[in-house]
Amino acid sequence: MTTSVFAQDAPKPKASPAQTAIGKVGAANISIAYSSPSVKGRKVWGELVPYGKAWRAGANEATTFTTDKDITVQGKPLKAGKYSVFMVPGESEWQVIFNSQTGQWGTSRQGANFDPANNVLTVNVTPKKAAKMNEALAYNITPKGFSLLWENLEVPVAIK
Repeated sequence: MTTSVFAQDAPKPKASPAQTAIGKVGAANISIAYSSPSVKGRKVWGELVPYGKAWRAGANEATTFTTDKDITVQGKPLKAGKYSVFMVPGESEWQVIFNSQTGQWGTSRQGANFDPANNVLTVNVTPKKAAKMNEALAYNITPKGFSLLWENLEVPVAIK
């Protein structure tokens, strides 16, 4: 009788690992679930992520935003719930889109994978230069809202 044992290769870490940012804004508990790609020497804004086209705001599955209380985003109301978040980058202004469809892969052959009929809220925000270079995409939740941080850019979104 012979027994064979095959060594399995250890799983490779994902190129864009899943992350979750958690925080409070006022009484609301906020979480943002996303996959975090890295710059890897690439030019991100305007090339890897084109200007003027909806983007899944991360990698892999669509980024999700959850709040357990009604809030205002950039002064506009958003009901408690779970939403997919997509962004349309621009050189001087970005759109942030909250969409009621969740659980989908973030892109399709047509681009960002969402049905605009399910958009619940779209707000405009102004990006700014980040305090430091961020190799991996990250979201940061503070008492004033959240920011997307990647490469040399910060995209703040005000919440109350």
